[in-house]
Amino acid sequence: MSVERKDTGHIAVLELNAPDSMNALTVEELRSLRRHLADCRDDDNIRCIIVTGTGEKAFSTGANLKATMPAETSFAAGVLKSREAEADLGGYTRLLDLNDLDLWKPVIAAINGYCLGGGLELALQCDLRIASETASFALPEVTVASVPAVGGVQYLLRALPAAHAMKLALTGGRIKADEALRIGLVSDVVPGDALLQTAFDLAAKIAANGPLAVQMVKKLALETAHMAPRDFVAHSNAGWGLLRDSADRIEGRRAFAEKRKPAYAGR
Repeated sequence: MSVERKDTGHIAVLELNAPDSMNALTVEELRSLRRHLADCRDDDNIRCIIVTGTGEKAFSTGANLKATMPAETSFAAGVLKSREAEADLGGYTRLLDLNDLDLWKPVIAAINGYCLGGGLELALQCDLRIASETASFALPEVTVASVPAVGGVQYLLRALPAAHAMKLALTGGRIKADEALRIGLVSDVVPGDALLQTAFDLAAKIAANGPLAVQMVKKLALETAHMAPRDFVAHSNAGWGLLRDSADRIEGRRAFAEKRKPAYAGR
């Protein structure tokens, strides 16, 4: 498998390309995904990222267990090391946790086919999820006497009402795209041949906005949702202050006054 990157304007598409294994990820492919995301983070030209899977059968089914070697040390010995060092010893799960990348650019998951286990945990770390009509979703770990290792239960509880989240987590059952739309797991369901274009249209709307403002909105959303109003308002005001004198904000005000589209530069 490879993780392939293709840029179009201000949008980067990262494609999980292993249709024979339902786009499951080996350790090296997880590392490749992380490198691409880090590169997009630091690329001033990129303003929005789309993650998708090759083919119609699967977005991703998580880690490629057939190609993942057994851990050579105890869990405790591995988890006290860095992600990379633990992965060298066979502990791959932390590579799927993207929090350490500090990626504030919006990420859209374009989901076609199976989105299961670690694949759903990857999609839940994206900011927006859209699905084809053939997509299906599950955290099946309990059916094999395990648990989601990368925050799947907690991400579900943030994305969905508790009753729906717990039903998925406790039964391990799979739901189809229309049910995912009904409960709010995805924002849109479209025919398979329209999936990527729909993702591009959504990404283009995001990329047309002030890049720093978009990243600040994501940062505030992720870092302050647990706070009391007094605290999250203070953080919001600080974020507004950081952007107040930016070139983009000045350009936005001028464009509004001159009744034209703004030309944002991410400064």
